[in-house]
Amino acid sequence: MGQQQGAYFVPSKSQWPIVAAVVMFVTVYGAAHWLNAEPGESGFGKTVLLIGALGILAMFFGWFRSVIKESLAGNYNDQVDRSFRMGMMWFIFSEVMFFGAFFGALWYARSYSVPWLGGEGHGVLTHQFLWSQYSAAWGATGGNGPEHVGGDFQTIAPWGLPLLNTLILLSSSVTITIAHHALKAGHRGKVLLFLGLTVLLGATFLWFQAHEYIEAYKELNLTLQSGVYGSTFFMLTGFHGMHVTLGTIMLAVIWLRVLKGHFNKDHHFGFEAVAWYWHFVDVVWLGLFMFVYIL
Repeated sequence: MGQQQGAYFVPSKSQWPIVAAVVMFVTVYGAAHWLNAEPGESGFGKTVLLIGALGILAMFFGWFRSVIKESLAGNYNDQVDRSFRMGMMWFIFSEVMFFGAFFGALWYARSYSVPWLGGEGHGVLTHQFLWSQYSAAWGATGGNGPEHVGGDFQTIAPWGLPLLNTLILLSSSVTITIAHHALKAGHRGKVLLFLGLTVLLGATFLWFQAHEYIEAYKELNLTLQSGVYGSTFFMLTGFHGMHVTLGTIMLAVIWLRVLKGHFNKDHHFGFEAVAWYWHFVDVVWLGLFMFVYIL
């Protein structure tokens, strides 16, 4: 257990940072091996990825368990609360930059690379000598790419599951906001109800996204190998889905903490941090729905 030194709380030595570094390395190594393995040789990568993912879950459980114990013991003062808030703000900012990089790649490919390959601007010679049959149309099927690079594929219409998932996430923003106001008013039963609905909506979103991916692969031939369209589509929606998964897990943990009475109307930053994260995930999806599915 840490100690108070003046206005600052100094935590005790912890093994969790090094554990986090090891399991994250294992996870990334397994994912990289799986994605780059030859057909029929992806078993090793999948196994390593699973071990790393389970290790990350165990690390989160242990680390946050220690932090929760320190909080319930009354070791955190106003200075620590400000530190947590600033840390969460910078974390969300880093996530904004993370998705900004992928949105930037999407914009560059659509606004510059595709038109240049089609012969516009500085791409006249590129089009003439490198790929004269290329048609500069984003997401087009048929002859828009060589057959050995994914073959023909179809895009996903925005007004089916994507629109439904948009409505689901927007509804989840409403339910978690209601839960937050209920917590500040001291109505724990109402908090549990609307926070539980938020968890359910997050899980429903993931269910529909999994169904969409299965349809894309089996019915539309839209895969990671479907040129730059397929790679940007799955990278953006896939990473967003990963964030929704993490957010749903965090919301479920917060629901359990509310059930145990860990929060009150004046001290509930753990709830607020997860709510901030969830609203961020919702905003990112609105951008995805507009720039990936509609435009």
